[in-house]
Amino acid sequence: MSEEEDYKRVYTGSEVNVQHLQNLLEEKGIPTRIRNDFDSGLRAGFGGGLPGQVLLFAKSENYEEALRITKETFPDSD
Repeated sequence: MSEEEDYKRVYTGSEVNVQHLQNLLEEKGIPTRIRNDFDSGLRAGFGGGLPGQVLLFAKSENYEEALRITKETFPDSD
C-alpha cells in the first residue's frame, strides 16, 4: 500500500475549518494530511481544484474516529 493510500478523506471545506479540525484530530493522536488542489495548481502554473476548498485526510487506521470527531465538530458536513 502506498503512503497516499494509507490516508482517507474525512472533510472538505474552507482552509480555516480544515486547520481547526486538523488541530483537533492531531490532539487526539490522529495523523492527518491536507491537500489544496487549487493552491497546488496555481503554484504549478495551471488551474485546478476549487478556490477555498481544502481536503483533509486522516490515517486509514484512525478513519472511524476521525470521522466521528469531524461529525461532532461540523454536524452539517458530508
